[in-house]
Amino acid sequence: MIRLDITGRSPIYEQLCREICGEIARGLLVENDRLPAARVLAKDLGINPNTVAKAYGMLERDGIIYSVSGIGCFVSKEKAGAYRWLTEDFRRKTREAFGAGVPKEALLQILEEECGGENSPQTQGVKDDD
Repeated sequence: MIRLDITGRSPIYEQLCREICGEIARGLLVENDRLPAARVLAKDLGINPNTVAKAYGMLERDGIIYSVSGIGCFVSKEKAGAYRWLTEDFRRKTREAFGAGVPKEALLQILEEECGGENSPQTQGVKDDD
């Protein structure tokens, strides 16, 4: 399910790109899945069709989706582009923090806490049955 923050600071087309990439990364969209037509998705989300077209164009440029003239847009085989979209802000913020003097070890600790620690969002509520 695509969620957009219409009042947020991030442009709607970028949010849409991230949401689609997130669905690809989570396996909700897989290779050759057809994306909704731009006008249909725009109507469903209550946004301008040109915004959806811009997002689709960016994703196609980055190799995340491909289009077939007269048929529609589809998820491409390569997931790496989706991962790049999803980690772009993380990479930039990491470079900024490291450049500002935050030690590598502190950054790695944050990453461990957020992704692999006992209290990470991915492990909360998951019980070890061993």
